[in-house]
Amino acid sequence: MNGDAASDILIRENPEKRSEYINRELSWVRFNRRVLDEAFDKSKPLLERVKFAAIYSNNLDEFFMIRVSGLVRQFKDGVIPPPPDGMTPLEQLVAIRRAIAPDNKRLLACWHNELQPELLENGIEILNFRKLSEKHRYFLDQYFKNEIFPTLTPLAFDPGHPFPHISNLSMNFALALRDERGNERFARLKIPESFPRLFRLPHDLGDKEGEAGLRGSRTETFVWLEDVIEANLSTLFPGMTIEDAVLFHVTRDADFEIESDEAEDLLHSIHESVGKRRFGLAVRLQIERGAPRHIREILTQNLELDTFQVYSTEYPVGLSSLMQLYSLDRPELKYSPFTPGIRRETRDRKRIFDAVRERDMLLYHPYDSFKPVVDFIYKASLDPDVLAIKQTLYRVGSNSPIVEALKEACSRGKQVAALVELKARFDEENNIGWARALEGAGVHVVYGLPGLKTHAKICLVVRREKDGIRRYVHLGTGNYNAVTAGVYTDFGLFTANPDIGADASDLFNVLTGYSAQKEYRKLLVAPHTLRREIISRIDREISRHVEDGGGRLIFKLNAVSDKGSIDALYKASQAGVKIDLQVRGICCLRPGVKGLSENIRVSSIVGRFLEHTRAFYFRNGGDDELYLGSADLMTRNLDRRVECLFPVESPEIRREIIDTILSVHLGDNVQCCDLAHGGSYKKLTPGDAPAVDSQRAMLERRCGLKG
Repeated sequence: MNGDAASDILIRENPEKRSEYINRELSWVRFNRRVLDEAFDKSKPLLERVKFAAIYSNNLDEFFMIRVSGLVRQFKDGVIPPPPDGMTPLEQLVAIRRAIAPDNKRLLACWHNELQPELLENGIEILNFRKLSEKHRYFLDQYFKNEIFPTLTPLAFDPGHPFPHISNLSMNFALALRDERGNERFARLKIPESFPRLFRLPHDLGDKEGEAGLRGSRTETFVWLEDVIEANLSTLFPGMTIEDAVLFHVTRDADFEIESDEAEDLLHSIHESVGKRRFGLAVRLQIERGAPRHIREILTQNLELDTFQVYSTEYPVGLSSLMQLYSLDRPELKYSPFTPGIRRETRDRKRIFDAVRERDMLLYHPYDSFKPVVDFIYKASLDPDVLAIKQTLYRVGSNSPIVEALKEACSRGKQVAALVELKARFDEENNIGWARALEGAGVHVVYGLPGLKTHAKICLVVRREKDGIRRYVHLGTGNYNAVTAGVYTDFGLFTANPDIGADASDLFNVLTGYSAQKEYRKLLVAPHTLRREIISRIDREISRHVEDGGGRLIFKLNAVSDKGSIDALYKASQAGVKIDLQVRGICCLRPGVKGLSENIRVSSIVGRFLEHTRAFYFRNGGDDELYLGSADLMTRNLDRRVECLFPVESPEIRREIIDTILSVHLGDNVQCCDLAHGGSYKKLTPGDAPAVDSQRAMLERRCGLKG
C-alpha cells in the first residue's frame, strides 16, 4: 500500500480493533499520557511539572525512534507479523497518530496556559524576542555576531546543491529566499546544538523596574535560541530577501540490529552502529503549523515521508528542551529533598560481610540508600580475603563508583570479571567507554551471549573464610547505577545463601565461558527456565485454589505484553484466582472482562519516582512464595534476554515486602490509576477514605520525611 492509500485510511477508517488483548503501542501511548497528566497536577511543585512535560516529549521522541520506526519498516516492506491484538502495521500507525494528536495539543496548552504563566509568577520568564528591551536586543545581537554566527552553516538546495542531510532530533529552519533577480531559493539552517536551546540572559541587562524580564533579584530570563537566530537571519543571506523561515524537527529510525554471533568485534560494530542513528530512515517530521505548502512539500518529498508522518504543531517545536529549566537552583519549586535511610546492619562497611552472613538483607531504593551496594563492592575490592568479584553491568551511568571499585579490585590482584552489555539502548557509547576503561585496568570484560541481551542484575563476591570458600551475592531489580538509584524504585537483596551463590557461579560461567547450564537450584533464569517456571506457578495457584480456595497472585512490574503469560493469567482468573497486577507502563491484558478477566485488577502508579520494581507473589495455599528480579512479562524478557528472578527466602523480608510495600502500593488512591477493559485509565481519588500516597508513605516510613 502506498502513502496515498495510508492517507485515505486516515480519513475513512478507525482501525483500532477490539480483542482479548490491548495493542502494545497504544498501551504505551496511554502510559505517556499519564506522564503528561502529571504536568497538569497543581499539587506538584512547579518545576516538577515542567520536568514531566519534558519527559513526555522526550519519551515520545524515543517512541518514534524505536517503536514507530519498526512499524514504518514493516509497512514499507509489506511485512505484517500481527501482534496478539491483530492490528496491521498501518492500522497501528494510524491509531498512534490519532491517539497522540490530542495529547500533543494538551502539552502545548499546558505550556502556554499553565506552566509558562506560573513560571513568570515565580520569576522565571521565557521572553518573546519582540518584547525584549533595547539592552537585551543589543546584547543578543552582539552575542550572535561573536559566538553564534561563526558556528552556523546555511545549506542551499538547488540543482548544484543536493538536499542536505537532516540529522536525528535536530532543530532546523527551512528558509524560502528570493534573490535580486526575483528567483526563489531554498535553504536549510541547523540550530547548533553547542548552545543551550533556552538561552539565559545575564542579570545585569535590565533598564528599569517593570521592563520585560524584571521581577526582582530572583528573576531568570530566557529566550529561545531559534528566536535569536531568526532575528539575525539577514546577516547570513546578504543580498537576499527572506520570505519564510519555518522551524522543523526530524526524528529518524534509531533501532539498529547487530548480529552479535556474526560480528567479529562486537564493541567496534556497536560503536559504528551508534553513529548510524543520525542517518536512519526519517519517520517523523514536526513542522510549524501554517508553514507554506511548497516548503512542506520540499521537506516531505526529500525526507521520503508519507503525509501521515508529518505533524503540524504550534510553536515551540520539541519541548524536551524544557528539562533545562529543571537545573535552576530553585528548591522551593521542586520536591522536598530527603535523605535515604541506611539500615543499621549496613552502616559499618567493615562488617558488611559479617552482616550478610548472619542474615539476608533487603534494600528498597530510593528510600534505602544505594551506598551499601557501593560499599559492598568497594569493601570486596580492598578485602585481602576476597578472591574474585563477578558482576553484570547494564546501565552504569557516568562517574560510576561501581566501576572504580572493580578497577581497584583488579589492581589488588583479585580475579575480576564484568559483563558489560553493549546493546543497552541509548547507553551504548557510555558502556563502550566503561568496557574500555575496565579492560585497560585488567578486568576480564565480556559482552554477553550471542543473540541475547544480558539484563540480569547480579554481583558475586567469592571470599576465603576460616570454614572455607563462601559466596556473597547481591541481586536486584535495577541497574548498578548510583544516579538512577535515587529516582527509580528498585529492590536489592544481599545474601550468602549457598544455593543462590552456587547458582550465581553457574550463571557467570554461562555468561563468560562455554557452559551450557540451563537448570538452576533457586534462580529462575531466562531464556531457559523463567517462562516455564512462572507459568507453572500460575498453574499451581489455580490447582491450590480449586482445592482450598483463596488463590491470590500479586505481580508488580514495568510491563505485561507476552501473550503466553497473559493467557495463563486469564486462565487463573477464570478459575477464580484473585489477581492484582500493578504495571507502570505497557499492559496488553484486558482486565474486568466477564468470563475472561473479571478477577484481575490492573493498576498503575506514575509519580515522583519511576516505579521500576519487579515482584511476583504467589499465595501458594498459604505457603507464600515471592520472587524479585530483572524481568517483566514481555516476550523479549522471557525469550531474548538473560534475566534472573530470585526467591525471597527470609520469612521476615517476605512479610516486609508483602505487608508494608506491595499492600501500600495496591492501596494507593492518590497517584494510582486503574485500567479499564477498554484500555483507558481512571485516576483514583480518596473520596471519604484516608488518602494513601504510596511513594509519600515510603518516604515517611523508610526515610523519616515529615509533613
